[in-house]
Amino acid sequence: MFEDVVAGLPPWLVTGVLLGLCGTLVVAGAFLAAEWLIPGEQQRQRQRRSGESRRRMEFREYLDAIDEPYAEGHVVEGQRVAFYLPERDVAITFDPKAYYRIDRSETTAILVEHEVPGSALGSRLPFEVPDVSFGRRDGRSRVDPITAAFAELGVSAGASVDEVKRAYRRRVKDVHPDQGGDEDEFKRVREAYTLAKEHAD
Repeated sequence: MFEDVVAGLPPWLVTGVLLGLCGTLVVAGAFLAAEWLIPGEQQRQRQRRSGESRRRMEFREYLDAIDEPYAEGHVVEGQRVAFYLPERDVAITFDPKAYYRIDRSETTAILVEHEVPGSALGSRLPFEVPDVSFGRRDGRSRVDPITAAFAELGVSAGASVDEVKRAYRRRVKDVHPDQGGDEDEFKRVREAYTLAKEHAD
């Protein structure tokens, strides 16, 4: 029956419909290829968040290595900063707006670009820092941030996305501030989850 209907149509209409379908497939393929080759805004934001998560882990490692107490996500002059060093009254932020608002106060503000590695933080601090080999204090080589993210969730590096999600849900139950957990630890777990999910198998 379908063949009869198609046979009853003018040849130019059938050819036009087939060419239209082929053109649609070509355009759809081009869009898919462009999406894969050229990162969109969402992918750029994911990469930026991933870079910031790695940077925060590196800053934590560095501040731990120089034995400097810090608080994460602390509010200074109404602005939430990445790290606050309470003994030195120093705020470290990735946000230029927060930097300029804090810089007008007595607190020393440090603006850090997302690309700055943790090892370079010492040169920006307004006080003398001890020479340390960046990384672990026991002399062993520095822990890779991705490996550290998997370890924070309690799964092995290269775990599947589902394993990472399950581990994250378990950890959040223990560390969520609403459940009596520590806010800094909760933030570390969230950042570890973001990083581990992007590198899961």
